[in-house]
Amino acid sequence: MVKLNKIYTRTGDNGTTGLGTGERRLKSDLRVDAYGTVDEANACIGIARVHTAPSHPAIDAMLARIQNDLFDLGADLAVPDDGKPLGYEPLRIIAAQTERVEHDIDLLNNDLQPLKSFVLNGGAPAAAALHLARTVARRAERLMVALAQHPGEHVNRDGLKYINRVSDFLFVAARAVNDNGNADVLWVPGKNR
Repeated sequence: MVKLNKIYTRTGDNGTTGLGTGERRLKSDLRVDAYGTVDEANACIGIARVHTAPSHPAIDAMLARIQNDLFDLGADLAVPDDGKPLGYEPLRIIAAQTERVEHDIDLLNNDLQPLKSFVLNGGAPAAAALHLARTVARRAERLMVALAQHPGEHVNRDGLKYINRVSDFLFVAARAVNDNGNADVLWVPGKNR
């Protein structure tokens, strides 16, 4: 599938990059920004996993699956569906991937204390890292929605659902590693007036 012999090619020195179709786009292109932000969310999850691996192996395994799926999502976004035959079947996010994340959310949510206020980003180091990953995943989602609004651009609906559910998962996982919500840092409206 992927073979990387050389890391630098100099083909991007002019500010462009190649999509999976071979088409060149500016590195500031909304599609490139969208899949780059998916990659950024993935990197944030990698940082979170430094904290979850030793203490929350079940959540860490869920995060490992999500990291792999986020590469699938990046591949999906890097090969836009313009209706033209490609000569191969492009990798696309499918509904089953979202359903698996929903199952994991439900599993973690069963043990959480009900929310009585908004949660501030923090608590345990793992929770803080998961909240950061969540906010980056939400930014990726916003970019994907903006891309889908552009004429001639297509975004896989299952991909949109998937990234939305991933950010939900990251919120629930952050609460789970915060002693199932008992160690959540709650927002107190107007506390410092």
